[in-house]
Amino acid sequence: MNFRELHYADRPLLLPNAWDVASGAALAEAGFAAVGTTSLGVAAAAGEDDAAGATREQTVGLARRLAALPVPVTVDIEAGFSDRPDDVAALVAELASFGVAGINIEDGRRNEAPAPVKAQAELIEAIKAAAPDVFVNARTDCYWLADRDGPRLQETLTRLHAYAGAGADGVFVPGIAADADISAVVAEIPLPLNVLHLPGRTAPARLADLGVRRISCGSLLYRTALHAAVSTALELAGRPDDRPVPSYADVVRLTPPTA
Repeated sequence: MNFRELHYADRPLLLPNAWDVASGAALAEAGFAAVGTTSLGVAAAAGEDDAAGATREQTVGLARRLAALPVPVTVDIEAGFSDRPDDVAALVAELASFGVAGINIEDGRRNEAPAPVKAQAELIEAIKAAAPDVFVNARTDCYWLADRDGPRLQETLTRLHAYAGAGADGVFVPGIAADADISAVVAEIPLPLNVLHLPGRTAPARLADLGVRRISCGSLLYRTALHAAVSTALELAGRPDDRPVPSYADVVRLTPPTA
């Protein structure tokens, strides 16, 4: 079953996200149908900030190696590592030349409001023109970036309609969790919906019942691996540790500032 078909199977595609060659190979060997990458994991492992456009080289290098895995690979390219649609389209075409099956492209901009809808739709159009066979998972960060009481659902639907019209193959709404909101997106957007797994809030069985077609792990596996490494070292040192798995913000805090 190819990557596109996995989004239309009898159960949602559970997508684990790797941060290096070994983690990707281990996930493929464990029997997962496809493997993605996590931008936080790739950035933190390189000592860079996530979503800052600083890891193009690392992302391309990892994609080239992971594309040799015996399962489809989809790559998180943040916002595309450029403000120029032609540059982003060329990047995706390069990834396609390796055999990469899909990409995530997000409309969030670091510490800023999301990109204008029209500009993001034009970016998606450019990507599809340059790499028509790559599965473009169009991500909107409305639920990440909106104020607590902001109009997240309506803005999300407006953006997803535009991205679908621009040629996106799937849509991704990290942070969405309420049944009513998920059902509204499934009902209105004629593309597979990808939801980020949020422990304790988005059980895979419930998401399947709501019509979600893809469930991503995001940075969870990377953060859990960091926790396991530190806990094992502390145990060996006779200092048992009961701290929880670090959050996204915890990992960002650990990244040293660049000189």
